[in-house]
Amino acid sequence: MVFSSLIFLFLFLPVTLLMYYVSPRRLRNAVLLVASLIFYAWGEPVYILIMVFSTVFDYYNGLLIDKFRHRKRIARAILIGSMVGSLGILGFFKYAGFIIDNINRLFHLQLQTADLPLPLGISFYTFQTMSYVVDVYLDKVPVQRNIISFGAYVTMFPQLVAGPIVKYGDIAGQLDGRRVSLHRFGEGAELFIRGLAKKVLLANNIGLLWASVKAEPVAELSVLSAWLGIIAFTLQIYFDFSGYSDMARGLGRMFGFDFMENFRYPYISKSVTEFWRRWHISLGTWFREYVYIPLGGNRSGLPKQLRNLLVVWCLTGLWHGANWNFIVWGLYFGLFVVLEKLFLLKILGRVPAVAAHLYTLMIVMVGWVLFEMEDLGAAGHFIRVLFGFGVEGFVDRQALYRLSTNAVLLVVLAICATPLPRKALSYVKTRWSTTSTAAVPVIYLLFLLLTTAYLVNETYNPFLYFRF
Repeated sequence: MVFSSLIFLFLFLPVTLLMYYVSPRRLRNAVLLVASLIFYAWGEPVYILIMVFSTVFDYYNGLLIDKFRHRKRIARAILIGSMVGSLGILGFFKYAGFIIDNINRLFHLQLQTADLPLPLGISFYTFQTMSYVVDVYLDKVPVQRNIISFGAYVTMFPQLVAGPIVKYGDIAGQLDGRRVSLHRFGEGAELFIRGLAKKVLLANNIGLLWASVKAEPVAELSVLSAWLGIIAFTLQIYFDFSGYSDMARGLGRMFGFDFMENFRYPYISKSVTEFWRRWHISLGTWFREYVYIPLGGNRSGLPKQLRNLLVVWCLTGLWHGANWNFIVWGLYFGLFVVLEKLFLLKILGRVPAVAAHLYTLMIVMVGWVLFEMEDLGAAGHFIRVLFGFGVEGFVDRQALYRLSTNAVLLVVLAICATPLPRKALSYVKTRWSTTSTAAVPVIYLLFLLLTTAYLVNETYNPFLYFRF
């Protein structure tokens, strides 16, 4: 079940909200926990046992660490056991096949491994339970003694399968004392509908352009078609993932929770470093706090800092998937972050802003080729076509057709990837407050009707980050 589905919009969500708000406050975490388990089990009834195990496992690890807090060796052993258990589960389901395949290739063996589907959201909820145990060990957060509240935190369906990655410390107080009001519910509904429109009306439509380009043999692509394709994917993955994150944050607010912002207009960045401060912020924050800083961060001199950055970026790539293209993608961005740290940022600070912006977009779009194409050979061939190598023409009839039929959509998406629409809406709300009181709800209702009409008639409704 995805947020951008009719069964979620008009059955699961209304029933859950009704049950949640008619329940006494002391039972709302239980309602949320049960609803989240149903949401997860809807698509993966067997794998729900893994999520339940992870929840119970780290709930008791937190209690044991708190009990033996003054006996450091025991507490440290419990922490290590928790890390090994959580990473072991994640590694088995996500990386076992990848490791066995590479061992077979390296040593010419024929070891067999079960072809298991990846449990939905395992990368997200594993990171959440791990961060909880680490923070309890470091005494950053109080231990949670109510297993219902802890279970609601881990399994919470708004951010379960695609984030943002919510650290326990960020919502610990909200689990037992969150504010619920009609105003906050309205803000959440606005944010949810905005995210839904981004995903359904924008991401899905531009995704059709990328799908058509990707289906064509790379050798037959013109340079223009290749660029249109990767520009389409660049926009699709942003509106798809940021739209889902907005829906998650909106749902959280409807239930009284405040989740961190996960995207902050990354495509307006003027460096790769800035881009990654704006893209998937919760993941970057997690790696900074639980990998980069423990490794020493920037405290041990430049050589070790650069090493730490490359380690983080290798793990960032690996987090996204068990394939070499993700590792190469992570190291690719890590290399540019390192180069910017060494000297590129100084150069970018002196060149015109437009040049810095174009540099960033170019690096990011080439990176998305590595991200999207799991075959590194095919990715390399596609990149060569982008830059005019090994192609028969720069423009062909098919490319011109694609451009003419998608030009308006591309312009709309380019504008929507900037703060301009939000500023315009804010201006309307403040300048014409009386008019906007009636107009803004009508606009959001129109968005909801349009997305519903699209979902009724359209079969193309992918969600790119489900595979992670």
